[in-house]
Amino acid sequence: MKKQFITTIAALGILAVSYSSQASAHELIYTVQSGDSLWKIATTNKLSVEQVMQYNHLSSSTIRIGQKFSLLAPHAHTSEKSTYTVKYGDSLSLIAKIHNTSVSEIKSINHLTTDLIKVGQVLKMPGVSVTPSPAPVPEVKKAFNADALITEAKKYLGVPYVWGGSTPAGFDCSGFLNYVFAKQGVSLPRTVASIWNTAAPVSAPKKGDIVFFNTAGGPSHAGIYIGDNKFIHAGSSTGVTITDMNSSYWKVRYLGAKSAK
Repeated sequence: MKKQFITTIAALGILAVSYSSQASAHELIYTVQSGDSLWKIATTNKLSVEQVMQYNHLSSSTIRIGQKFSLLAPHAHTSEKSTYTVKYGDSLSLIAKIHNTSVSEIKSINHLTTDLIKVGQVLKMPGVSVTPSPAPVPEVKKAFNADALITEAKKYLGVPYVWGGSTPAGFDCSGFLNYVFAKQGVSLPRTVASIWNTAAPVSAPKKGDIVFFNTAGGPSHAGIYIGDNKFIHAGSSTGVTITDMNSSYWKVRYLGAKSAK
């Protein structure tokens, strides 16, 4: 008698009763039935509760009988030629939401002039065109060129010394180093002491290395070695200038050379 009643209802076009929470493989949506829970629906269809909630934009796990859920991730079931067969209880707005599209797009692709649809009607669904993200271009570090560094440094000969200065309007010694090395793609700490602590020591200075001096207790002044025992620096009384390291003042204050490359 029970089977006969169900058959009669189905024959009249009314929603057929299902005794399983699992949607058939070709179905995109599931209709909540008495006794269902999100956990039951998710587990039976090999999904997690979080996936079902995400696919259907749910903010809580509360569900109601008759509620329809998508069992596939947005766009997972759409392609350029995908279709959808209208089921009992469907509407264009519901179908559009499930397929993450709009009612107007569905109407346009199916040449519909009204929102009326019928059970069994096959609708074309808008395809999803995904443009792949371009592969990240690896950053190519600019090759260090000591001669280019020195040429850049010499552009600022005569620029006055300014305490805390780090632009061609005026440099202090570390501000000068920061500015010139940055032109070669090398970032330096702001103070002489910090540069001393982070740069790699060398046994003897080569062009482009930084030479350090003790003028106020510890490494407190620095410049760029340009060869022939000379260095270019922003002196407090001279501004940007070239100085011989063998001069009586600098020779006794020399601490060593380090590479910032």
